[in-house]
Amino acid sequence: MGSVAKKSLQQYMLQLQKHPLRTKVITAGVLSAISDIVSQKLSGIQKLQVKRILLKVLLGAAYLGPVGHFFHLMLDKLFKGKRDTKTVAKKVVLEQVTISPLNNLLFMIYYGLAIEGRPWIHVKSKVKKEYLTVQYASWTFWPVVGWINHQYVPLQLRVVVQSIVAFAWGIFLNLRARSMALTKS
Repeated sequence: MGSVAKKSLQQYMLQLQKHPLRTKVITAGVLSAISDIVSQKLSGIQKLQVKRILLKVLLGAAYLGPVGHFFHLMLDKLFKGKRDTKTVAKKVVLEQVTISPLNNLLFMIYYGLAIEGRPWIHVKSKVKKEYLTVQYASWTFWPVVGWINHQYVPLQLRVVVQSIVAFAWGIFLNLRARSMALTKS
């Protein structure tokens, strides 16, 4: 069994090297789907909502994978691939004041409109009420991930690492969104 896992990892790394964007897009989509399946089960949904899973795949593949890919490339070009403490701190701060707030805002809007199917007026109201709480929670968690990612993880693996951690973050956001929806019902 170990050789199958080793071969799979080697094949994945080869694909990541040959087709970095495509591999990150697929990885983000698959991990978004798995995260949503776990979220559905943890929130008590008995029968998996396939449409919801597909919408999460779309979010991961169309947004999270490509944006992460190009954002990390841009950061590395901007800071010339440096990994000293001062540079890593700048990367983390830049990430936390730009892409982090955008990701959380877009997730909340997408979740409300596409996944829950709520009207814009309700989604807008919910975002106004909950966004800062979600963003503050994000700022207690993601800077540590960013630091580790920028300091120790090779560029080609940063989006993959972020996607794996986002798996857990996605569960948190899904459960939070679900609990807010239940309190409104």
